Amino acid sequence: MKLICAQNEFNTHLSIVSRVIPSRPSHPVLANVLLVADVEKQQVRLTGFDLSLGIQTSFSAQIEAEGTLTLPAKLLGDIVSRLPDGEITLETSSEDTLVSLTSVSGKYQVRGMGAEEFPELPTVDDGQVAHLPVDALIEGLRGALFSTSADETKQVLTGVHISAEAEGLEFAATDGHRLAVVQTIDPESDAEPIEELKFNVTVPGKALRELERMLMLNATSGAIAVRFDPGQLVFEWANQRLTSRLLEGQYPNYRQLIPRQFSRQLTVDRRSFSGALERIAVIADQRNSIVKLSLDSVKQELVLSVDAQDVGNGREAIAAQISGEDLDIAFNVKYLVEGLKALNTQDVQMQFNTSTSPSILTPLGGMKMTYLVMPVQIRS
Repeated sequence: MKLICAQNEFNTHLSIVSRVIPSRPSHPVLANVLLVADVEKQQVRLTGFDLSLGIQTSFSAQIEAEGTLTLPAKLLGDIVSRLPDGEITLETSSEDTLVSLTSVSGKYQVRGMGAEEFPELPTVDDGQVAHLPVDALIEGLRGALFSTSADETKQVLTGVHISAEAEGLEFAATDGHRLAVVQTIDPESDAEPIEELKFNVTVPGKALRELERMLMLNATSGAIAVRFDPGQLVFEWANQRLTSRLLEGQYPNYRQLIPRQFSRQLTVDRRSFSGALERIAVIADQRNSIVKLSLDSVKQELVLSVDAQDVGNGREAIAAQISGEDLDIAFNVKYLVEGLKALNTQDVQMQFNTSTSPSILTPLGGMKMTYLVMPVQIRS
């Protein structure tokens, strides 16, 4: 094998696939990245796989002799990322697994392993195929991913539930304390007819974070193909491919958790609300991360307060439009801060019933998103 490629291209694509390389692989070859030099396409193809999540990406290179082998991902990445800009020549010696990397600064040799033991990425040949607009996909991921659970024992909640119906494409994520639901693709737009996209799948959050990162890194536009069967899902676009197992189990019926009507409503500038929360969180974080919101309908202001015994307290008031009776209600400050970051409009609306029932945050204009947060009981 012999190829010549640009250091920055090699480094970029290597860093993409290296993100799925397991730190404690179940088999030694899984600590490696699979490298294929294709003389016909004049391309290098890199693959990383942890048996659950796989990423494959390709880039153009000058291929003088084709070949396939696996190389230790971390070591290779550490070397390539530190090489200077310019061309890198990569070639194998008479020993097929010993690779020489030559740049203007010098020469390195890395010992790899044969590709025979590297598992093939799963394919979906007989399942459903959908073409999803990239903009809609990114908007849905941005609005939902942060609400997934980090608790591996609640496995189905570690993913995002994605469904396509006649109404459009919907993303939902919950960790049991909060719920984010984002609707994208307007049925009246020029996008592919929604009737052709009917499906319901729950995809691991880790896979979708990598997908979002890859789409943003390459400023991808247009549509990407999504293929899936009952156990596997594959995203394909340009020279990129991401494959992931689907999460098993029934996703909660989240729509029934969202109250139909509210007795109190608050409209506030998102940046003012977010800024006040981030400042007051400095004290909240010291003890219990709880912030109390007090709605004052006479003064038309929202008061945020924290009282952390033995640490200190904080209070801020911001102007707001409030309808309904006054209310004191408390939340985990992190949930409010993260929710406001996901909403991308100037003003947001928050709706309440009682101090112990769920509240929802929605953007005014812009994306169609509902963010439900469970309050925390205030100790008197």
